[in-house]
Amino acid sequence: MTGGLRVVAIADADSFVKWSASLLGSVPGIRPHLLLVRTPLTASAAQERTALAGTGLDPAAVSRIVFGETGPWLEAQRPDVVLLAGRGPFVRLMGRVVDSLTHRPVTVAGLPGMAIPAQRGALDYRRYADLLVVHSHREERAFAELGARIGAQVPTALATLPFARARERMLSPEPVRIGGGRGPKAPLGWEETRAPGGDPVRAEVLVHSTAASSTASSADGASSNEGAASSLPVRRCPATDLVFAAQALVPMAREERAEIASTLVRAAHADPDRRVVVKLRSRPGEAETHRERDSYSELLDGRRPENLVFSYESMASALRTAAGLVTVSSTAAIEAVAQGVPVIALDSFGVSKSLLNTVFIGSGLLGGRSEVVAGRFRHPHPGWLRDNYFHPESESTWWERVEALVALRRAGALPARRVPAARGGALHESWHRASVLGREDRTATGRVALALGAPATRVIGAVRRGRSQGLGTWDDATTDITLEPNPFHDSIRR
Repeated sequence: MTGGLRVVAIADADSFVKWSASLLGSVPGIRPHLLLVRTPLTASAAQERTALAGTGLDPAAVSRIVFGETGPWLEAQRPDVVLLAGRGPFVRLMGRVVDSLTHRPVTVAGLPGMAIPAQRGALDYRRYADLLVVHSHREERAFAELGARIGAQVPTALATLPFARARERMLSPEPVRIGGGRGPKAPLGWEETRAPGGDPVRAEVLVHSTAASSTASSADGASSNEGAASSLPVRRCPATDLVFAAQALVPMAREERAEIASTLVRAAHADPDRRVVVKLRSRPGEAETHRERDSYSELLDGRRPENLVFSYESMASALRTAAGLVTVSSTAAIEAVAQGVPVIALDSFGVSKSLLNTVFIGSGLLGGRSEVVAGRFRHPHPGWLRDNYFHPESESTWWERVEALVALRRAGALPARRVPAARGGALHESWHRASVLGREDRTATGRVALALGAPATRVIGAVRRGRSQGLGTWDDATTDITLEPNPFHDSIRR
């Protein structure tokens, strides 16, 4: 099939804007557009600019609309493909809009980062898409297992996580250890070169590239490093920052978040010559994908050393001057690995599905708070990479799958996967809509549904949690799936 397909992403929250724009920006020859539908989670103008930076999507190809305009806009534009990019209830609501169109596009859904463990709700809400995009072989297996367990067989296709593509790295003339003293000898993974002025400069070897190559060789019996960048040009500039990727969901407990804040203060005091950058997703008054409690701006208020700063720039920009990244379980770790930035995935509070960090088991990236203060960052083990987001580009066949589905739809051979009507009838439908749109839903039925539905959903949630007791999949470290509701109590309503 030739290029030129009209592809529209429908999104609201900042992380889904970044993911969908990056995914569409990676496909040559299409006509992409991004619809930002107004909900309580919709990215602000500043968040939109940050999310679009480096994605390859033209900011002119973005439209902001209210929910009621979505159906008419799609009807007029007649896209070949719609990428549903939002939290589960948003995807379900927009799926109903697609169901109303006279010219039905292929529908694609996905998640904006690492999706281990594969959660029941994540699949259940997206089960009526024509295709579910996943980003690693491990995720392929997990969602296949989950689908078999809950009876939701959704076709999946592998994509390269947009933030995992190899890029040129701006590098510091210092080794991986960025605090607690600097030894005279560069550690493994660094090599000494000469700057134009003749002074020695230590430049990092892109470990993930050679690792991907060696893994491919052992798996395929060949020396090819297809899909890996074996030798990228190195640009040099100061890269001394310790960057912390803050997350709204993990850890949940205030005392644990306060411990992280204290660790960042200690790290700043340990080396006043380096910046400790707390990378935040939203400014005061802005929303983000997940509700944040006990924000780091609050926890650090009045106790920040001068070299501990907040940043709202894109993660790609923050990593340009990063000598190391700290996170609990953010996809920023994958973005850092792709750029050759060493990482500590913080395990001071354990490694569990409820911390969303079991994906790092076997990676070699797990480390504690004392290692953060000392700056003992690390690169991933080669054996972990291929199964976890760094597969060869040739294995990312999601777009070929989309083109095949478009051909089937045009031939009338692809049955529609329609979102079924809510079991509670029109009032239940109004509840679904109002839960997603919040104040943007100005209908009387929406207000009534919210008034009646809020206490009802609390009861239903308690019943479901009771029924799922004993399954224990959130505590089962031997699988990559969960069957119970997640423990975060992270309502989409704000």
